[in-house]
Amino acid sequence: MLAQRTLKSLTKAVGVGLHSGQRVELTLRPAAPDTGIVFRRVDLPQPVDIVVSAQAVTDTRLASTISSGSAKVHTVEHLMSACAGLGLDNLYIDITADEVPILDGSASSFVFLLQSAGIELQAAPKRFIRVIKPVEVREGSGEGEGATVKWARLDPYEGYKLSFEIDFDHPAVDSTGQRVEFDLGSGSYSRDIARARTFGFTKDVEMMRTNGLALGGGLDNAIVMDDYKVLNSDGLRYNDEFVKHKILDAMGDLYLLGKPLLAAYSAFRSGHAMNNKLLRELLAHPEAYEMVTFDDEKRAPQGFSTLARAW
Repeated sequence: MLAQRTLKSLTKAVGVGLHSGQRVELTLRPAAPDTGIVFRRVDLPQPVDIVVSAQAVTDTRLASTISSGSAKVHTVEHLMSACAGLGLDNLYIDITADEVPILDGSASSFVFLLQSAGIELQAAPKRFIRVIKPVEVREGSGEGEGATVKWARLDPYEGYKLSFEIDFDHPAVDSTGQRVEFDLGSGSYSRDIARARTFGFTKDVEMMRTNGLALGGGLDNAIVMDDYKVLNSDGLRYNDEFVKHKILDAMGDLYLLGKPLLAAYSAFRSGHAMNNKLLRELLAHPEAYEMVTFDDEKRAPQGFSTLARAW
């Protein structure tokens, strides 16, 4: 049987929120089979559980935010991406503020945290959502200069792969890889994707700070660019780090479905809003997917049966 996974022991991290600049503590704890991933706001007078689901996403400006009633957790996508990359099904995430800490701006710190706690197989079958008919969402129009088109789609695929293309019209971004494809069956998430950092432009950061956002952002947790170049003294971690970060984000956004996908995701200029729209479009068409488990793990697609190795 291809089994569900949780942590062997609890693990903790302390950091600051990218937008709030607030100090925040995270405690990641094991959870029983079929619990899913649950964020718990332990700083509120009465702790509130927010179970991860496509419908729990209530804001997609700048990051993915999930809510239950008035309780919210912002910027969940990098931690969710690490959970997706390591195949974790069940987890409690106790959090002492309304934003996940940014740490180094990638998912690699979360991968390290989760792997250092150890990953344990559970006595319950891992449940997948297998896409059996294509689903697509699209916005904007036009081609060439001034085009605003962006789209994201899921196609049937016996495994999990993602391809993404960016188009930023910025010299520092344009000189790097614009398109990347990552297949969980043949690639290594922790090596190939997890280290890609979030990025921003100085003019946007200044504007966001005026509006009380990006207060915790800086060169130690993001790639920052002026009008022409990357300002980080150590440069890029990958020659296509920008588009790899979009794959990292997409893996986190899509894992907000609450189950791993068996599908091929492809996107052009997509973001948090488009990714959530795609999940909702999938769920609106029950004929486009089915729930599957694998009694014989040898029959499961490559990349899911082996426990993720450390670097």
